[in-house]
Amino acid sequence: MIHVERFKDNPLITPADVKPLNEGFEVIGTFNAAVAQLPNETIMVLRVAERPLNSDPSKLLIPIYDVESQTTKVITKDNDATRFNTSDSRTIGPQQGGYDFDYLTSISYLRIARSQDGVHFTVDDQAFVYPHNDYETYGIEDARCTKIDGKYYLNFSAVSSRGICVELISTTDFTSYHEEAIIFNPDNKDVVLFPEKIHGRYYALNRPTVKSTGHNDVWISSSPDLHSFGDHHWLFSGSKDGWDNGRVGAGLPPIKTDAGWLEIYHAADKSSKYCMGAMLLDLDDPTKIIYRSKNPILSPDADYEQKGFFGEVVFGCGYTLKDDQLTMYYGVSDTSMAACRFSISELTDKLAKHEL
Repeated sequence: MIHVERFKDNPLITPADVKPLNEGFEVIGTFNAAVAQLPNETIMVLRVAERPLNSDPSKLLIPIYDVESQTTKVITKDNDATRFNTSDSRTIGPQQGGYDFDYLTSISYLRIARSQDGVHFTVDDQAFVYPHNDYETYGIEDARCTKIDGKYYLNFSAVSSRGICVELISTTDFTSYHEEAIIFNPDNKDVVLFPEKIHGRYYALNRPTVKSTGHNDVWISSSPDLHSFGDHHWLFSGSKDGWDNGRVGAGLPPIKTDAGWLEIYHAADKSSKYCMGAMLLDLDDPTKIIYRSKNPILSPDADYEQKGFFGEVVFGCGYTLKDDQLTMYYGVSDTSMAACRFSISELTDKLAKHEL
């Protein structure tokens, strides 16, 4: 194992720190944030999840962005256990043999938190990106940020009745943004961009969702322009047993080191306990794995990582790097944001020596 130091101020941002944008809603999650290091400021692009206040347990309240009216609306359904499966706090799905419904219990969007010291953050009053098109009607989730040639590129999951696709935007100042493209079609998520071209092409890790044969595995794709991704290759899957036997997905944008491209990824077991693992990819050909850790480098051991809206989750999406110290910002229990610090040289050395 490597030495991981959790911040004593964890959790850094909680739902109590953020006021809802929608009247009659409550903030239930401030988590899974993309991260950018500006010259004098650390930015977290939070996923903020809001849900309608509900005092009637016989009703299900479903928030959806209505493109025509450009407003967030609430659909009301009878809480009928013969029709709806609400066992997962995040979703409202059909019971077996029931009607074809599939909703989320909250609507998510992106909101910026700013810090001078990387520990104490102030959350902007307004959204940075709020649902506004047909692909985002159920919400915007789990952004990642990669700086390429002086510009910050943010990709995120856009959720709607059409499925989950991946959108890409760019910004230079985190006050406005430019819409780039939909870079992966449904169903795909957990996309991270490499910070530079490799042999003239941009690379991205991604996680297609399969409903036939196969598993939810990580793939690697490339593009000449950051818009048109192709040349897809399967990269890795979870194991049959152990901490990663449920699903895997990219976590932090890849980090270039002397030992290879360092990718810190997430994995869940079959009980949906999420941990973080690490691997090295070949610098010259990132479709090749040098070594992948057999054990997690971070597990949900702290109380705030075990209890929350959806417990037993650590979910890293972004980082800052100063000298040898990597600070990973990560979501906990689909509720709040936390951070930890560790030595990048210790991690890459152990991976290179196959000691993890």
